[in-house]
Amino acid sequence: MRDEGFDIIVVGGGGSGLASAVAAAERGAKVLVIEKTKQLGGTTGIAVGSFTANQTSDQERNGIADSPDHHEEDASRFGPPEIQQRNNRELRRYFLGEAAQTLEWLKGMGIQFHGPSPEPPNRVPRMHNVVPNAKAYIATLQGRLVQLGGEFMCMAKVERLLIKDQRVVGVEIQRLDHNDSAQFKARNGVVLAAGDYTNSPDLIGKYKGQAFTAIEGINPHSTGDGHLLAKQAGAKLVNMEITYGPEIRFVPPPRETIIKRLPTSGLWTRAMGHLLPMVPNKLLNSVIKRLLVTWQHPEDSLFSDGAILINQSGQRFCNELRSPEREIAIAQQAKKHAYLLLDERLIRKYSQWPHFISTAPEIAYAYVKDYLKLRPDVSIQSTPMEDLESVRGLPSRSIEKAVHRFNEYTSGNQLDEFGRTGDSYQLRGQQWVLLGPVKAYFTTTEGGAAIDQQMRVLDESGRPIKGLFAVGQNGLGGQVLWGHGLHIAWAMTSGRLVGQHLTSQPEAGT
Repeated sequence: MRDEGFDIIVVGGGGSGLASAVAAAERGAKVLVIEKTKQLGGTTGIAVGSFTANQTSDQERNGIADSPDHHEEDASRFGPPEIQQRNNRELRRYFLGEAAQTLEWLKGMGIQFHGPSPEPPNRVPRMHNVVPNAKAYIATLQGRLVQLGGEFMCMAKVERLLIKDQRVVGVEIQRLDHNDSAQFKARNGVVLAAGDYTNSPDLIGKYKGQAFTAIEGINPHSTGDGHLLAKQAGAKLVNMEITYGPEIRFVPPPRETIIKRLPTSGLWTRAMGHLLPMVPNKLLNSVIKRLLVTWQHPEDSLFSDGAILINQSGQRFCNELRSPEREIAIAQQAKKHAYLLLDERLIRKYSQWPHFISTAPEIAYAYVKDYLKLRPDVSIQSTPMEDLESVRGLPSRSIEKAVHRFNEYTSGNQLDEFGRTGDSYQLRGQQWVLLGPVKAYFTTTEGGAAIDQQMRVLDESGRPIKGLFAVGQNGLGGQVLWGHGLHIAWAMTSGRLVGQHLTSQPEAGT
């Protein structure tokens, strides 16, 4: 085993991993971050970047009274009650009591935020939106880590944890760009920060069910590496069957948007943060809408109002009103692609409030015209239907046949071939809009290692595994963090706390 003099080794170079490394390095620790991809960032680097917190200076400046207890109560209202009943309330309440301090810590490094913005059912505005996008977290934390003398190694995958006398003492890595292996020792501890398992068919199949294994994660590199390492060390994994999704989302743009290419650190970003409060709401709404049509999913109301799904062959293939059956069916189509078909009535209906294609609640709403303007790669208006074939390669005769069969069902002449019921409007008119391709995605997974408030990983008996810690999606500890901005807030907060804990006492890793 090589002893490179590291106090702490962090497995994963996303938001939680970099926060862990920076917090430890600020207190003088020698830190190594190991990342399996070509660059740091993880899922944080591709997110919108909202950070939800209470009792923040931004809330105070806007006269908003708030508390961690109120925040915990509101957090329990996101998603079905049966899912929230699985939440580790004590840990989530602890996290929400620490989030505001983390936000100030990030601001102290130069990261800028706009807000807070409302998100029902939160009773007050709590969502702080990073400027200009989530890459600001990664650029700033990476720069801070280098400034503090921390090290990181990309294209290196941790194959196993090194354990001696029932204590995790280091890692063995495979260097993917050199095709060799190496071992590194960690005096204080190893921190697992390798993201979720949305793109691990094995873990999804084991805990969620085999029917879901063809559904992909938003981040193709989220393969549950940290969860597997924790399990190898004897960790207890909790809530592994709970996932956010599957849900339908538009495929990402072929190129990065202008907003994604904006500078994420330095004087320009600080100036942007100061100027944002003076930007007219109309202009700000336009900017947010560009993010909205990139990241959000089409509303389920489109289907209940009469939209249908067709595949690359122009055929219907599922009951659009049943989820997750429709998402499972989408993942079984060619290229895992599907398209939403809207007729004249639906085009008119989804062109104005309160009917929208997608939304960030009470912040921005995107209608048919917004997708046609901002996402021409996933939207087309056709007159007549033959245009769909020339632009998207979908056979118009097959689409016409699918529409005819659907209309026969809505007119009461026959049962729907996929068991759909309750529709009364036929699809008709000269104007048609095709939205897609869409795919079925898992957005996040809520399963992770059991941990305590020091981020120590716990075994099946509830005892800490010496020298092993978990943060972010690896160390959710039974929390359910649905709602915008909670996962990033937890990633940064758990990272800050573990970095401080591991440098606060001589035997920090015990």
